[in-house]
Amino acid sequence: MRNIVWTVLAVTLLTLASIAQAGNTPAPLSTPELKQTIGANGKATLIFFQNPNGGPCKNQKAILDKLTEVRKKSFNIASVSTMNQNDQKAFYDYGVRSLPSLVLVDKKGNISKVFPPGIQSIETLSVTLDGLK
Repeated sequence: MRNIVWTVLAVTLLTLASIAQAGNTPAPLSTPELKQTIGANGKATLIFFQNPNGGPCKNQKAILDKLTEVRKKSFNIASVSTMNQNDQKAFYDYGVRSLPSLVLVDKKGNISKVFPPGIQSIETLSVTLDGLK
């Protein structure tokens, strides 16, 4: 029981720390895809941290595909994968410890929102994208 309490506390602190970094913090450009995608075409970028073989990540990808279709590509998506050795630094730079995870970067290249780990609904993502300035 004590281990569960410590684990929950640690996860909570990590989540709060990642949320605290949102705001005017420049997004790390840790991978070639992030360098190419963040701020491209004057659009916000949704960074998708994933394990492409994991069930929750497959579900999140389906939601992102639908969101992209509905929103007519009004934002960029950058994928950071556990399967790509070159992406590992990005997991550390963004403090990602659980998958799937999403980070929204505004069109200026600053971290706008760090979503809590887990699957985010199309409604939640749409509202967040609509709230960007």
